[in-house]
Amino acid sequence: MKAMILAAGRGERMRPLTDKCPKPLLKAGDKALIEYQIERLIECGIKEFVINHAWLGDMIEKTLGNGSKYGAKISYSHEEEALETGGGITKALPLLGEDPFWVISSDVWSFIHFDQVKIPENSHAHLLMVGNPEHHQQGDFHLNEEGWLEKQGDNRLTYSGVGIFSPKLFHDCKTEKFPLRDVIFHAIDDNRCSGEVYEGPWMDIGTPARLAIIEEQIENGIGFP
Repeated sequence: MKAMILAAGRGERMRPLTDKCPKPLLKAGDKALIEYQIERLIECGIKEFVINHAWLGDMIEKTLGNGSKYGAKISYSHEEEALETGGGITKALPLLGEDPFWVISSDVWSFIHFDQVKIPENSHAHLLMVGNPEHHQQGDFHLNEEGWLEKQGDNRLTYSGVGIFSPKLFHDCKTEKFPLRDVIFHAIDDNRCSGEVYEGPWMDIGTPARLAIIEEQIENGIGFP
């Protein structure tokens, strides 16, 4: 499988750190955040990546190159103006091919075993869900007992920013600004959106304070297993 790493956001909540550095290249320890993700994915057997970028994207390409130094292949989808998550994936479809692919937010920190996740039959989107963090207590979706996601329900969980998506979901989409949530809603309405709970370490590194937490963990020897 290929993986698309979403890296086009401006990183407003990270300012002023992102004024002169794209958020995926912010350092935690001796590596950029996106490098931890790339290395983790490679450990799980995923070695082909598509990375979209907009804000200071040339810095991302210069730092990561074609992926050969990681033992991988990296292609880039450049956006003149950030197209949000859904639009960014739609623009990158020619690079992603016709098979299901991973989508991973560049500001997510986790120990997910990507090679152990399987998308159920008849599912066009399979989302990894986590317990609701303090900054998002309302959650996103309800996960029913059969493993399918619903918009309403008591067992509301938060989308981790990691999932497997079929390109079929995007074939009728236009290359314009729209959030990935729109496509997920459509899949839920068609009973085509499955999910599972990931219970390992996870954090949305969306603020300097959360970045500092990750840096402290790395200093204490807590990295990807």
